[in-house]
Amino acid sequence: MPRFRPLFTTTVWTALAVLVLPAHAADPSSGGATYQRLCAQCHGSRGVPVLPVAPDFSAPTALMKGDGALLAVIRDGRGAMPAYQGQLKERDMLDVVAHLRTLRGRR
Repeated sequence: MPRFRPLFTTTVWTALAVLVLPAHAADPSSGGATYQRLCAQCHGSRGVPVLPVAPDFSAPTALMKGDGALLAVIRDGRGAMPAYQGQLKERDMLDVVAHLRTLRGRR
């Protein structure tokens, strides 16, 4: 008797799902709550830094990096900023990146 062989592998099904299913955009509102809880004490509640070494997220030229680069800084930390990998889910970090995009020009 012939063995059943699947038409597609799990990898193919995953790739199809990524291409076909709608993407869920990051939530700047949820990211704002996380930002206020974890980031505002150094970066300021409106993106104007409290610490002199923190970047000014309200500056018009701020956040010229792509989302992936910003996500990497949040995940891995940089300088005095701690790494949030293991403390935040990647979805939460992406929400923070979405919130950061709302701070530009809000002095």
